Formats: sequence, structure tokens, C-alpha cells
Amino acid sequence: MIPINAPQIGEEEIEAVVKVMKSGVITHGLGAGPMVTKFEKAFARFVKAKHAIAVNSGTAALHLAVTAAGIKQGDEVILPSFTFVSTAEVVAMNRAKPVFVDINPETYNVDPEKIGKIVTKKTKAIISVDLYGLPCDMKVIREIADKHGLAIIEDAAQAHGATYKGKPVGVFSDMACWSFYASKNMTTGEGGMVTTNSDETAEKLRALRSHGEKEKYKSLMLGHNYHMPEIQAAIGCIQLKRLPKFLAKRRENARRLTAKLKENNKLQLPKEPKGYRHSWYLYTVRLKNAKKTRRDKIVEKLHKRGIGAEVYYRNPIHLMPYYRKFGKYKLPETEKAANQVFSLPVHPGVTKEQTDFIAESVLEILK
Repeated sequence: MIPINAPQIGEEEIEAVVKVMKSGVITHGLGAGPMVTKFEKAFARFVKAKHAIAVNSGTAALHLAVTAAGIKQGDEVILPSFTFVSTAEVVAMNRAKPVFVDINPETYNVDPEKIGKIVTKKTKAIISVDLYGLPCDMKVIREIADKHGLAIIEDAAQAHGATYKGKPVGVFSDMACWSFYASKNMTTGEGGMVTTNSDETAEKLRALRSHGEKEKYKSLMLGHNYHMPEIQAAIGCIQLKRLPKFLAKRRENARRLTAKLKENNKLQLPKEPKGYRHSWYLYTVRLKNAKKTRRDKIVEKLHKRGIGAEVYYRNPIHLMPYYRKFGKYKLPETEKAANQVFSLPVHPGVTKEQTDFIAESVLEILK
């Protein structure tokens, strides 16, 4: 089976882990051990942010950001439903209300034009999601946020290396949240990061990461234990150095798929608008004017050929049982995309021959 994603772990990562284990320093009381600090500084440089705060998962990064933004019971946060559940989960964890907004059918990202129409006095923040690795239209979202006095939290979990208007994602948001889960463009196994240019916000995030402490055994606020272990940070330092090559291979595989699949008019292929640079975390195609059953049959046939095609995301959050209590939403573009999209492998482990096989298989099945 050609998996939809696969971590690219080599001897250098293994040696880095062994070195940390031999050092005896495998964690830190405030979550800021030597390897974590090294990783934070390197990642901040990479995304051109003033601060980077490492945590133990992408969900933890989102939760810290929502908490640092002061989101609490009774507040509302605008976000897309077409994303992984953790984007909404962290809002609910703070007893706030996730307010779902529809997507742009071409990019699958939140439609900025629809955000301004649902802002209320209770709205405190917008969470944008750079879905599949394509940045959102952050300049427009920033204008909306500034007009209404809202914070922007950018869920960049899939967008390592992506750029918007020539700048790394995160530049237009108050906080950007990253994931280093095993499937991501770079990995630490589990792990996450929050980046920000605000000194005050960074200080608060570091305290929240470690039980609300700025010094051990002295909690100043309610916090969590979201420390990133030193072993994870050691892997992250190596993965970050290798990331440019990973991204180049993803881009080449995506280009190769597009060159072959563009001959079929039944598919809507992923786009990279002018001024945007995709990270190609996922290469997502859309079966035009198709029902869910037709899409699912194609994915099943691809599996039988050993191709790990997957559907992200077949169940929009606003239709999930737990989240129905936050209200009924009419999100036609979200629901339509959920029934028609599927993703194909483009990770760095996919060879040219495999890429050609994937494309040829899709074309044959569609015939």
C-alpha cells in the first residue's frame, strides 16, 4: 500500500534521540529544556516569528492559543466546519461557542466574505485553517478582525513551509498553531508549536504550558501540562533542517499528478492562486457533480490497487453528534465538498513511478 502520508525518519534523527537519552536530560520542569529551546529558536527563524512555544501536540497548541486569547464561557469563535475536529474542540473546551462558517469551493478554506456577516457582540476571535497546506486569504481576514476588534488564531497544522504574499503563514495572525504529528510535513511523532510576535502573548503561552507557572511551584494562573519532551525536540531540530527537501519532493509529486490528471474533466484539481505557495500536505481532488457513494467507490477501488487515498473530511464538524448542540447551520459548500473530495499520496516517500501509477489508476477508474 502507498500510504497517504509517511514519516521520513533517518539515522540522523535516531542519533539525535540517542544523544538526548544518554545526556540524562529528557524533560524540563517548565517545558523549556535545552533541546526544546533550540528547536523553538530554529522554528521561529524558519517562520519569521519573534517567538515560538513548543508543546506536546497540535491540539495543545490550539488550546493554549484559544486560552491565551482570553476565550471563555459565553464567547463566540468563528471557524470553518471543514477541518479536523480539534479546531472546534479547543473552543468547546473553554466553554465558548464555535460558530461555523462556510468555505470557498475552490480553495476549501474559510470564505472571508461570509465571516463579517456572522460577527456578533459575543464574537471574540476567528480561527482560520490553512487546509491541505494552502494558506487562507489572511489579509482580508485581518481587515475583518481589525474592524471588529477580534483576535486571529491561524491553524497552520498542515502548512509548514507555505507562504502567503511572499511571507510565511502566521504573519497576519496573532498566533499561529502548528502540528508535528507523524503524518505532517515534518514530525516529532507528536508535538506542536505556537508562534507569535507579541512578547506579552508569548510570556502568557509559556506560563499556560506549564501549570500557569513562570517559576516552579508558583502558579500565577490556571494552566496545563503541555510540555514537549526533549526527545521530540531533538527529532524536530533534524526534521526542520530536512523540511525544504521534503517540501520540494511534495511539490514535484503534486506537479506530476496535475500534469497527468488535468486531461480528465471530471476532476477539480487543487489550485495554487497567485501570491500563494502551497505546502502540499495533501493533494486533494474533487469529483465534480458526484454523490458521496460514487466518490467512496473510487476510493475503495484505489485501495484495492494499493493506493492509500483518503477522504479529508467526510464528516463536517457541525454535523457531528456532539457539535449539533451549538446550532443548526446551512453550509452548502462545506457539505458538498465533504461528499466529493479525496486525497492522493504526494509525500516525499512516493517515487516518480508510484506517482505515475497513482495518476494512471485514477484515470482508468474514472473511465
